[in-house]
This record gives sequence, structure tokens and C-alpha cells, in this order.
Amino acid sequence: MKKMQWIAAALLLLSLTGCIFPAENQTILINDADSIEVTDNEDTKPPEEPEEVESDIVTIPDPPQDTQSFVRVQDYIPDIAVDLRYATTNNFTGTVIYAYDDAWLRYDTVCKLSDAQEQLKAQGYRLCIWDAFRSAKSQQKLWETYPDGNYVANPANGYSGHTRGDTVDITLITLEGESVEMPSGFDDFTALADRNYEDVSAAAGEHAALLESVMESCGFAGYDKEWWHYSDNDRAQPAPDFEPTD
Repeated sequence: MKKMQWIAAALLLLSLTGCIFPAENQTILINDADSIEVTDNEDTKPPEEPEEVESDIVTIPDPPQDTQSFVRVQDYIPDIAVDLRYATTNNFTGTVIYAYDDAWLRYDTVCKLSDAQEQLKAQGYRLCIWDAFRSAKSQQKLWETYPDGNYVANPANGYSGHTRGDTVDITLITLEGESVEMPSGFDDFTALADRNYEDVSAAAGEHAALLESVMESCGFAGYDKEWWHYSDNDRAQPAPDFEPTD
């Protein structure tokens, strides 16, 4: 026992003089055989840096001061799908009608559309926008391409709902983004596109009727010749000078 005390005292003296000192992650032990053992001390190792975790939180902007302001729809409905057909050649004209890729609407209309999206999500669907705001210049180009007042508003007779920013062309998709059977494709000018669903499949009719029911409950009215077309019941003023910029 005296020998162990002597060894401990010697080690203390050596450590104080700087001759011996355990590393930061080591401990000196004196065992029963009066020998010295240096062991690693795992508990004293520096902690590992925490891994960065990506956040799925989406920040919704504050409402604009003027609720009739134009806003980008996806800023306020991040999970809505947008497939603007008139921004591409994938439309009945085969021509690009406008250059912007994002859907724009009046903020008040977007709020109603958000309500519709939430109702549909509870039933396993989401909305996909085919057309939203259409500038006066784009409306004129569309009319010149297809001058039929049954399907395209003639700018000479006033502004369309699309140029007011309170009208949207939409369809249903699944929560995973897959297409859903509907009465017809977009801008189909046959009888299949109207709101009489007796001439389409049962599934297509049910989907169109569901879309119609939800949109009407949220403050929209449909157009009888186009199952995809809905206008806000609270009509906005025309915006002939507004042009979205992406």
C-alpha cells in the first residue's frame, strides 16, 4: 500500500513539472499489481457535429395590402400544380400565347382557390392550373388565332375573366400528381366539354361533378360549355396594363 502511495505521489510530481501528463482523451490508472496503465477515455472525446437537417417548412408570404392585387398563385398555394398550356405550343392553337410560366390571379381569388384545394385534398385530389391571368395583349393574340366567340372572348366586346385575373382553367390530379379521368382534354370544342356529363364515362362524370361542387362551394361559377372554366363570383376590374414577369 505504501508503495502505491509512493507511485501516486511520484506521478503527481512528474505531472506538475510537465514531465508526464495524460493526453486529453486518456486516463492514468494504478492497478493492484502496482503497475501503471494508460487507457483511452471515450467520454472525453469531442462531440461530433450534428448533421444538418433539411426543412420542409414553406413560408407563405403575408397578404398584400390591397387584396385585389395580383399574386403568384404558388406563393400562396405551394402544393397546387401549374401547367400553363398557353405558355407552350401544347394548346389548340399550336402557338405560344404568352411568355410567362407562372400562374397569376387576384389575391382574393387565390384565397378561394386555396379553400377548394384543401377540400379536394381531403378527398385524395389536387388542382392543376391550365390557364389563369391572361394579359390583354395575349387575349388579342388568342382571338386573332381563333376568332370564335363561343370559346374565346372577343376583346372588342370587353375584357374576359382571364384578363380580370379572377378566372381560372383547372383540372383534377391525384395527390401524387397523376392525371385523373375527366370528360375531355383542355380546350376540347366538342359536346364532351360541356357540363352535361351523361355522354362521358361514369368516372369522368364523377370527377367533373366533384370539381364543380367544390368550386361552387368556394365562391366560383362555371361556364356551361367548358367543364374546366371557373370564375370568381366577386368580379374584379380588368387589368389591361398588367403583364406578369417571371
